[in-house]
Amino acid sequence: MKILTCNIRGFGADDGKDGWAYRKDFCIETIRSRTPDIICFQEMWSQQFADVSSGLPEFRSYGMVDEPVGRNPMNCIMYRTDAYKLISSGGYWLSERPHAAGTKSWDSACVRCANWVRLEDSATGFEFRVVNTHLDHISQTARENQARIIAEDASAYPEDYPQILTGDMNCDSRNRAIATFKKGGWIDTYGKVHNTEDPGHTYHGFIGPEFDSTTGKMDWILMRGNMSVTDAEVISDSTDGRFPSDHYFISATLSISKG
Repeated sequence: MKILTCNIRGFGADDGKDGWAYRKDFCIETIRSRTPDIICFQEMWSQQFADVSSGLPEFRSYGMVDEPVGRNPMNCIMYRTDAYKLISSGGYWLSERPHAAGTKSWDSACVRCANWVRLEDSATGFEFRVVNTHLDHISQTARENQARIIAEDASAYPEDYPQILTGDMNCDSRNRAIATFKKGGWIDTYGKVHNTEDPGHTYHGFIGPEFDSTTGKMDWILMRGNMSVTDAEVISDSTDGRFPSDHYFISATLSISKG
């Protein structure tokens, strides 16, 4: 199965010529060009959800909104309806009260949450789980605790149960939040394929490879349980110097082992 994680840059940002209206078609085209089976988004606003859903009609989705009366499925997960059957879905907030909508803790600058789906592969009958998130961009304490909550949630499942974790973690492999994931049994798919977890920055501010950053890969696809990875890519597509987002998208090709 081909997994993509895509921070598509929120609709409400004041991005001028890089605003959503000017790049939405290229964004959808870039995603479709990788023939994904599952797509995990960050910063998905309701306006973007409408456009992406229209452009990818073969996908269904789950996306718990982050705010109590909000409309934006910020960490939406899409999956091909001809390949997977939804077993269950849910989400929780990355706070000291993860059951309470819109809560935040540890000086987190934003409300942060995680969405998840349990899917069954229609061809094999294998079951697996996908978790999608976006850690805080300001507070290191928040990032570490948010990673801890996600790791604790994953540990409730059997050790060999196949799970995938995607997201913009707002930190690279040197960060203690990533160490928390690893301690919880998560393995970086890009690192497994390429023998390095840091191919360079994945946030580029619509500038691309010329962007000056001290932070490496902050967009991640991790796996846990009976899973293996055969391919991983940092998607750096551009056209006439324009990019589909201010982040590079990331892909991984995964398979489930029988165990």
